[in-house]
Parts: sequence; C-alpha cells; structure tokens
Amino acid sequence: MSEKLQRFTKLLRDMFELEKSDLDFGIYRIMNIRKNEINNFIENTLASEVNSILSKYATDNSQVRKRIEEIEKQCESVGVKVEDSKLREEYAEYKALLASGTGVAELESDVYSALYNFFSRYYDEGDFISKRRYKEGVYAIPYEGEEVKLYWANHDQYYIKTSENFRDYSFKVDVQGEKYTIHFKLVDANTEQNNNKESDDKKREFILLDENFLEAEGNELAIKFEYRVPASEQDSVNKLKDNTKLNKSAVDKIKCAVSENADLKRFVWAINMPAPTDKNKTRTILEKHLETYVAKNTFDYFIHKDLRGFLNRELDFYIKAEIMHLDDLDTDNEVKVNAYLGKVKAIKKVGRTIIDFLAQIEDFQKKLWLKKKFVVETNWCITLDKIDESFYPEISANDAQRQEWVELYAIDEIAGDLMTVAYSIPLTVDFLKQNKNLVLDTKHFTTEFKERLIASIDNLDEETNGLLIHSENFQALNLLQEKYREKVKCVYIDPPYNTNASEIIYKNGYKHSSWLSLLSDRLHISRKLMHQSGIECVTIDDVEMKRLSILLDNIFGEDNILGNIVIKNNPSGRSTQKGISIAHEYAIFVATGPSTKIGRLDRTEEQNARYDEKDEKGYFEWVNFRKHGGFKADSPSMFYPIFINIEKGNMRIPNMEWDEEKKKWILLESPQEGEMISLPIDENNIERRWKWGVGRVISNPTEFCIRNDRNGIPSVYVKARLNEEGTLPLSCWDKKEYSATSYGTNLLKNIFKDLNVFSYPKSIFAVIDCLRVCNVTDDSIVLDYFAGSGTTGHAVINLNREDGGNRKYILVEMGNYFNTVTKPRIKKVIYAKDWKDGKPQNRNTGVSQIFKYIRLESYEDTLNNIELSRTPEQEKQLRMDAKFLNEYLVSYMLDIESRGSLLSLDRFKEPFAYKMKIAENNETKETTIDLVETFNYLLGLTVTRQKAAARFNAVPDPKGEYENAVMLTEDKEGKYTFKTVEVIMPNGDKALVIWRNLTNDLAADNAALDAFFVKYRAETKNREFDIIYVNGDNNLENLKGEKEQWKVHLIELEFKKRMFEGV
Repeated sequence: MSEKLQRFTKLLRDMFELEKSDLDFGIYRIMNIRKNEINNFIENTLASEVNSILSKYATDNSQVRKRIEEIEKQCESVGVKVEDSKLREEYAEYKALLASGTGVAELESDVYSALYNFFSRYYDEGDFISKRRYKEGVYAIPYEGEEVKLYWANHDQYYIKTSENFRDYSFKVDVQGEKYTIHFKLVDANTEQNNNKESDDKKREFILLDENFLEAEGNELAIKFEYRVPASEQDSVNKLKDNTKLNKSAVDKIKCAVSENADLKRFVWAINMPAPTDKNKTRTILEKHLETYVAKNTFDYFIHKDLRGFLNRELDFYIKAEIMHLDDLDTDNEVKVNAYLGKVKAIKKVGRTIIDFLAQIEDFQKKLWLKKKFVVETNWCITLDKIDESFYPEISANDAQRQEWVELYAIDEIAGDLMTVAYSIPLTVDFLKQNKNLVLDTKHFTTEFKERLIASIDNLDEETNGLLIHSENFQALNLLQEKYREKVKCVYIDPPYNTNASEIIYKNGYKHSSWLSLLSDRLHISRKLMHQSGIECVTIDDVEMKRLSILLDNIFGEDNILGNIVIKNNPSGRSTQKGISIAHEYAIFVATGPSTKIGRLDRTEEQNARYDEKDEKGYFEWVNFRKHGGFKADSPSMFYPIFINIEKGNMRIPNMEWDEEKKKWILLESPQEGEMISLPIDENNIERRWKWGVGRVISNPTEFCIRNDRNGIPSVYVKARLNEEGTLPLSCWDKKEYSATSYGTNLLKNIFKDLNVFSYPKSIFAVIDCLRVCNVTDDSIVLDYFAGSGTTGHAVINLNREDGGNRKYILVEMGNYFNTVTKPRIKKVIYAKDWKDGKPQNRNTGVSQIFKYIRLESYEDTLNNIELSRTPEQEKQLRMDAKFLNEYLVSYMLDIESRGSLLSLDRFKEPFAYKMKIAENNETKETTIDLVETFNYLLGLTVTRQKAAARFNAVPDPKGEYENAVMLTEDKEGKYTFKTVEVIMPNGDKALVIWRNLTNDLAADNAALDAFFVKYRAETKNREFDIIYVNGDNNLENLKGEKEQWKVHLIELEFKKRMFEGV
C-alpha cells in the first residue's frame, strides 16, 4: 500500500468512525456492527475502483523502464557515461517515451492525494464543518442580495450536543453484591482563563485536577476534572486524552491514588473491573467510561442538514478550481491528456461514492434526530380538591406519598386542635379532607390506580393547567407541533448566555457558531407553535446580544421586533476581565404578526398618586394639551387656534375652515373681548400640535381648563385619565424587585432551604412583568423551553392566583434537576404562595391545580435502540453479487437494516408492553413506552375522556349476528385488554381511539373487538364520533349503520406516518 493510499485510508477510517470501535454507544456501536464490510470497502473496493478507472488511461511502461535500466547498466559496466556512449540517442528516446505517458501508480498517487486534501479540509472529529472553500485561506458564503447577512460556520447543521454528561457523568459497579457509584465531575468549564486563549493549535482538554481530584462519600467516588486549554507541563500529564487515546499517565494517577489511600481502597475493585475489547484486552471499566465521557463531549456536535448536497457542490468546485488546469490540457500528447482526464474522472467518481456513503450515515442520524420521540413516562400531579374523595383511603395509606409531603410541605408540623386534624402515620382521610391543596403525584401509585384516577376526570386536557416535559428542548418542541400549533400566546425563554458562567458545550473554535445553531433551530420550530398575535421574549446579555438581535430579525422579520428592554437584574454588578461591572441584561420582545398588541404594566404608587382629582368618569390629572413629541409638519390638521379667556378660565374652538391645498386652518372670526389665541408652540418657538383633533375638542368641552404652565404662560390643559389597563412598558427597568439575587436566588433558597443548584435564577417579578408585556391574558398558554428552575411556571401560577385566571404553562427542561428542582418547585408554589427555610408560611394560599409531566426518549436512546439485521435471504442475495453489495453498503444499508428497531409495528400487538432501552443517570434499563400518550401528541389530540385499561374474557354469544360472535365479561386476569381515549382532532372532528392487545388468533381478536365496540357505543350513544382509531386489522367498518359516516383508521399506520412526517 502506497504512502498516500495509506494516509487516505486512515482518514476514511476516521470519517467512518472505525477508529472508535471500542466505544459501545451511539453511531459508533452501529457502525461497529458492519465494521468488517466497511473495512473491506475502504481497503479493497475503493482501491480496485480507482485502479479500474485509471488502468484504461495509464501507459504500460514496464518494457521501456527495463530497456532504460539495461542501457544504464551497460554503460556503468564499462565506465562510460550514458550521454557519452553510442546508446545516448536510444536512451534519450526511451526517456522521452517514459515522460510522455503516466503509469497507474503515479496516477493513483495523485488521486489519493487529491481525495485526502478534499475530505480532510471538512472533517473535524466526527463532524463535517461547512466551510465553503473558494481558494487557499478564503471561503465563500451564500449571499442573495440582502442588505445585512448573518452567517455562521454551522448554519446548515443541527446542534445536537445537548447532553448533561458534560457536567456530570456517573456509572455504577457491582462488586460481589456491593454496589458502588463512580462520578466524573466537571469542576470548572471556563474557556479563556487568564491568558490561556483557545486557538486552532491550543484546544481545550479534559484535565484531571492537580490536587484533591478524588472525593469519596460512602460507596460513591467523585473524580474531578477541568475543561480548559492546557497551560503547563503538568497539565499534559493530567489530561485525559493523548491524541486519540486515553492518556495512560492520567489513568494511572487515578488508580494509584485510589490504591494508596486507605480511605479509598474500597474502590480498587470497582474501578479495575475488566471491560476488555478486541483491541484492548486489558481495558478496565474505569478506562471504558473515561473513553465514553471524553467521546460524548469531544465528538459529534452537529448533524448536517444536507451533507450530500454540500460535499457534492464542494467536490465539483474543488475539481474545477484546484485539479483541472487549462495548461495541462494544452498539449499534443493525447496519451498524457487522456491520463489526466482519467485522473479527474477517478477523483470525481470515487469522491462521490465516498460522499454517498458518508451522506447515508449523516442522513440516517438526521432521520433519528428529526423523528418525533416516544413518551417514555407519563405522570400527573393533582391537588386533592380535584380528586374524588372515594380515592382518599388509598391515598392516605400510601407511605411514599406521605413521605414526599413531609419533605415538600412539612406536614408533620401540623398539630391537631379542636378545629384541625393532626398529622399522623399513616395519614387519615379526615386529614386529607382538611388539606385539599396537597399535590398528589401519581408516580407513587400503581398504574392501575393512576388509570382509575385519570379516568375519573372529565375534559382532562381542558382541566389540566400545566405540562412539564423532561427532554432536550428541540425534541419536545418537535413533538408538540400538532397539538399546540398556533395556540401559544407567549414564549418566554432564558437561554444560556454563553458567558464563562453559562457556556454551552461547543467544539473547539466554534463557540458563537454553535450557540447560533442551538438557538436558530429552536426559535424556528417554536415560532410554529405561536398564536398569530403571540409574543416571544428572549432574555440575553452582552455576549450574544448583537448576534441574537440579527437572528431574531431574520426569523421574525425586522418589522416584528417590538423592542429591547434593559433590566437591572444585578444591582451590585458582576465583574469582568475588561473592568466594567455588569449590572443588567436584556429582554428582546418579538411579535409573530401585525395583529400583536403589547401588554401594559401596573402603575407604580408614585404614578397613581398623580391622579389626585376625580369626576364622574373617574380619577384624572391635568396635563398640557400641547403634545410634547409631535410636530405641525407631521399632523397639520392638529395645529389650530384655540380662543382662551383667562378671566373666565374657559376656551372655545373659533369659527374656521380647513384649506386642503395649503394644509392649514383659516380663521373666519376674531377673538372677542377678553379672549386670546393659543397655539401649540413650545417655549423654544417650535410649532408642535395638539393632542386631539377639532371635532373631539368640540364634543368634550368639560375635559379642558385654562391654567398657567411652568413658565407662567396661560395654556390649555386637558384631563388625563388613569388607564385601568396600566402603563406602557419603559425600555429600562430598575425596580429593586428585578434583582436576581434577592428575588431569584434567595427566593429559591427560601423554597428549598439549602439548595444551591442555580447561582442566578431569574427574579420572579422580572418574569411576571415580561409575561405582562407579552399580553398574557387569563386564558393564554405560556411556553418556556429553557425552563431551568421553573420560574416561568411559578410566574404563571402567581398571575392566576392574583386574578383568578386560567393561564396554562408548558415547561421544557433537560437537566437532571428537572426532578430535584423544576418539578418540586411547581409542586411547592401550588401548595402555598410564600416560603421560608423550605417551609410554607401560610397553608391557606394554595391553588387548585392539575399538571402533567412526561419524559421523552432522547436522541441517544434512539441510537442505542438501533439494531442492524439481515434475513438469511438478504444475506444470500448480497453475497451473490459483489457490485450490488457495494451499492447496498454505500446507499441503503442503514435504512433497510434498522427498520424493525426504529419503530416495530409488530409490537403494537402488545401496546401496553412496548419496551425500549432507555438511559437514566447513565444506566440503561428496559422501559415500557407510553404508546397511548405518544399517539395523542403525534396527532395533536385533545383528550376529553380517558378510560382505564380493562381486561375481559370472551364467551360465545348465542344471539350474535354472525358465527363465532362473542360476549365479553370483565375479569382482572382476562385474555383481552381494551383501553379507550375520546379525543377532539385539531380540525374539530371527534374521534375514539381503541387500544387492545392481540393474540395470534385474528378471528377471535376481532370478535372480541366487535363485542367491545358494540357495548361501548351503547354506553356512549349520546357521543358521536367521526373517526375510530384501532390497532390491528379489524372488521369494525362492518358494524357501521346506514346513516353513519365514521371511518376506521389503523393506529400503526397513522403512528408511523406521523412519527416520521417531515423527516
């Protein structure tokens, strides 16, 4: 293998992830399944294809070379130089002949060199960066004549590096029944510390802390790292990776520290358990997880939206600009020209083959990213006043729920008296009846109880006040599209500011570009959810302000930018390296369309105090009738004379007429005795305008008076009424209640006592006022897909508590603190308004509430559930035709072989037992998926009634309308399970969804379905349906009456269609 082929092969192995075969997750695991075939393709198939193309054009110079060598040896043997011998003319002729042609080896070398140069300029550790190369060191961007163009390096890629593993990664080890947990903790993720600036040759690394890098408590061991640019020789020893491999010195340092420290020796076996691979027989479990940790945070930041199109365009340009030169074609040597064109053809053909293979992998990942995700968990939090008291005995007996109420609400401090039922273990039904603002969480109860409870609530979705989603936000927004399209009145988000304190995970050198890709796709997809008069509020600080402003212009349109508000959120200031103490942030408000109306804020006490006079219409203050901000030139008809009588204190509009041509009022009378003319001219003699037009002044004579202005000049004054809607928001907010420390951090500490997860949660009052500016009326839906600690949900609940509104909230959060902060906070503020030291200050301030929380399958879960499989017949056909095998490998393999694992329609036979491997806290478990809830979101269904799953046995029906007809008898151990959901479709149609388990007897299954459907229709005869959805082939259409119009659709087919719609 030539040196250039070897170098190119090494690059291909990197691009196809074959060098990471030790990694057993994600795309690496998938590619490893077909590693041998891909290796053969790289090392043999491509080389054969290049050779096959070039051999047609290459010259066979073997005989020529042989004769040249003979002449050289003959001359050398007699001690004569070739040019002095009689053979010099023959030698020159053969030399010229050799130069006129090109051998296969030379052409292959050129092809491999060109292909290496092309692909290496775009590939960067698992990603293809879209650098549109124009020439050496110069790049081109797509420009279509815009006045201002915002472009970033990753604009045509999805940012997918949203895993929380960057901050914290854990794995568990079982050593002879003793369980240990090992944590990797990122201590400081700052990038530009002191003078250690990131650059192309100085990239950030995971570096073991120099001292105190181990910390143990019980059977848990934390290993601490920093993520920064190496700054010393010691950093090189401590960094986790050395080029592409784990740095042995750092691994050995951890192992030695554990074995030599008496307090840590219990972890020796836990970190040294074998986890061998084919390449590394001695690998330990510690090394395995270190490799995974580094890989998850170093590789694969993006998925290209159109890798095939991008690379094909770049390859064409590369060949034209850097391979083909007119001078090389300016020759009479036909052999040389043909060889040259053959080289170009080989570069293009082989390049496109590689592009097709790479695009297959990238498109496959894009498909997995864009497909709508499964709901893997659904639970409900419900205040007891919403629950029928028949459930109370079961609730009072549930000890897990009691313990949570003690932790959340300190109910164990409720002492009894003549009027109050005391706390007890177990709780009593009477205690529950007196504490109906306690929030029940269905996670503490059996599935059977949960289903009965939910079935007892009519108009379920209408009664539900909130939705919390534990998921990466792009996936959540994608799943919400059908159900909430154009329904969300307000989107409020507080995205990562990309400062040192809140940096996103980014590929070295692409900090701002990664951030823009993160925001851009989420802003685009969330806009589809917004009402036509909706407003989105995005908070940000100076680091990304200018880029975000242009991005919002591009997405919403410049005309829909409502304005920026500066909020003084940090009165004491935050120090920066450049010396300015930052005390503010920004809130940018954008509208979805021209019908949007900005909301008003409550007036301050100082503002209200000015309205100190009252008449029959209400409170008012006197203000100068001259409009301070208007000019005559802008509104000529509003510049007119008013006759005022100082002694009598009155005024009138004189007799006059409008001159359209001159655009001015012509006086038709003179002032009477005691009257003078007043015009809207200010103290600087600038001609301004009155606040009202002539007609309105004439119609409202009691609204005016004459008084001296601040300069002692008699002037016209008008009554300014107190607007009950409030005042328009100013562009600068500096109320003390906007302090994130006092009303964010301290508020959260009061709610949770010692919790320090969030260093700078938003001020609840700043969020409430932002929602008011977004004109959140009492029936609006508010969405926050960077929910963090849940301040937005808290703000919505407080607004409803204040005015009795029915605003609804949707919170999306990916972090592990969803379960420790976000959800518990919402539970707490439902129970009581005010908190101190983690305890409620008044138990009578709770609100009635239902909120649902769901967890979604992640992109990583999707990857980890993929299995590639071939049938024996497929394998046989592929082995019979090598050419077809290569085409299959390059273009079809992933899509065809993954079909059964991406969505298994066969498993819809048991829809209540559909399982997937789902990761939680870095542990993968078989988890039952909620197909019912997933289907509701895929179709955008509004649930009105949801029955509990019921089981039945079938017995022959002697009165049945057809042979083998059956009757159903309910039985907890019955053979047939049915669950129904009554819903409203997005278009207003009413639908019934029937889920059932299927046996292997189609006729018996459908007989049971017919019996269930007839019985259900009889019980719901007052409720007509337009569509019936049911899983499994069926004969329900045969039960339709003559005048009935309903249609039957298969759940499986609709499920598959909607899950991959738009992918």
